[in-house]
Amino acid sequence: MTPQRLIMLAFFLQPVAFGSWLPRIPDVAQRLGLGPAELSLTLIGLPVGIGVTLPFAGPLVARIGSHNAIRYGFIAYPLLVCLPVFAFHPIALYVALLLVGISISTLELGLNVAADVEKSGGKPVMSTCHGFWSLGVMTGNLAGSALAALHLPPEASVPIVAVIVFLAALPLGRALPPSAAALAGQKDEKASPFFLPGLVLLGICVFAFGTTMAEGAAGDWSAIYLRQVFGAGPAAAGLGYAIFAGLVALGRFLGDWLKVRFGPVAIARATALTALIGFLILFVSPSYTVALAGFALGGIGVSVSFPLAVTAAAGLGDRPAAQNVAILSLLGLSGFLIGPPLIGFVAQNFGMRWGLMVLVPGLVLSVLLAGLLRRGLPRAVSSEAIAKASVAGSGE
Repeated sequence: MTPQRLIMLAFFLQPVAFGSWLPRIPDVAQRLGLGPAELSLTLIGLPVGIGVTLPFAGPLVARIGSHNAIRYGFIAYPLLVCLPVFAFHPIALYVALLLVGISISTLELGLNVAADVEKSGGKPVMSTCHGFWSLGVMTGNLAGSALAALHLPPEASVPIVAVIVFLAALPLGRALPPSAAALAGQKDEKASPFFLPGLVLLGICVFAFGTTMAEGAAGDWSAIYLRQVFGAGPAAAGLGYAIFAGLVALGRFLGDWLKVRFGPVAIARATALTALIGFLILFVSPSYTVALAGFALGGIGVSVSFPLAVTAAAGLGDRPAAQNVAILSLLGLSGFLIGPPLIGFVAQNFGMRWGLMVLVPGLVLSVLLAGLLRRGLPRAVSSEAIAKASVAGSGE
């Protein structure tokens, strides 16, 4: 396989095991006796793990090389992703998800190899790689739902998928060329991710915040929404996020072509508006089938927003691209941190429909601020910048 196809395979495999966990969240929550508010506090363990690791993962990967980060990441990550289903206490669930977040951030940082593949291969593949990531999480979600339909408990279904991922990924670390996987070569763009952003960059971050919060909410709450509101069984409840992730993948596969054809601002505004309509449908949906349509629109709507924001932030030209993308990553990640507990507390008191309505103000801001993306020049993003962005955008 060519390096391009190898990295696409790595992007596909990485979220499969995690995707199989998502439809089993309601089962674990029920076993632990967690309501929406309590569950929301445990779910933030994952983005916290990503967030605390993000500033330190770069030097680590630079030291060991992206090639080794992918190799060792695919050993640790399938093991750690099994921990949440064995949680015996809410604190244990939080810690398990924290460890999963740490392993995801380091592995996904290693996957910045795609940036070097772009340079050596002569054509852009980053958007396509993100599409394969979404396809992978959809595949894992469908696998988890199918195993739930066979009445396998979460303690069996998630490890089964994780073992398959582990065996499939074993040859990848050896097959990827080390020369295409180096992160340390970008020394000219070393910069601290901690600084006060300007107004334009802050606006781009807010644009991304609305869609990342919606994307994270779909992963955490779609199965619970379908189960509580429509009484869906474990398999049917998992279908909502599978559709959502599948449409995210489709949007990302088409993203580069759409950006060239219509321009980033038009695409950003149209997709953010589509996401807003999709989540409003979930609020008023009279049936399970209509709710699935809402998840489909939501998936299309959030698909390309973060990649477009990365390009805009990197192209502002006011400071090195990696520095702007680092702050975008950290502030974009806050959508994953704030969304779960906020939705959970509202849902605890007013129901899941109103819980998902928490996303609407952020999506409205995304629609209104889409015009700021024209301020970014269409420059190529460095491998360091893309690596940092891919971590926050996939905690996805």
